[in-house]
Amino acid sequence: MALKIKVLSQYCKSCGYCVHFCPKEAISFGTERNGLGVFYPIVDEAKCINCGICATVCPDAALELREEENNG
Repeated sequence: MALKIKVLSQYCKSCGYCVHFCPKEAISFGTERNGLGVFYPIVDEAKCINCGICATVCPDAALELREEENNG
């Protein structure tokens, strides 16, 4: 099992905490809008170290650190 950040776009209000606090600059705002009409974050998996800081600082629980099957 591997840990991976999952964006729950429907909860995002585009506050930017995840973008600001990511130590690897792996998070940025995408070009799509959620149901609230705001741009939600996307994660560059090549840069992400799955530290979970983004999920910790998100006031709306729009990011989660999840265990996923490691297919390989």
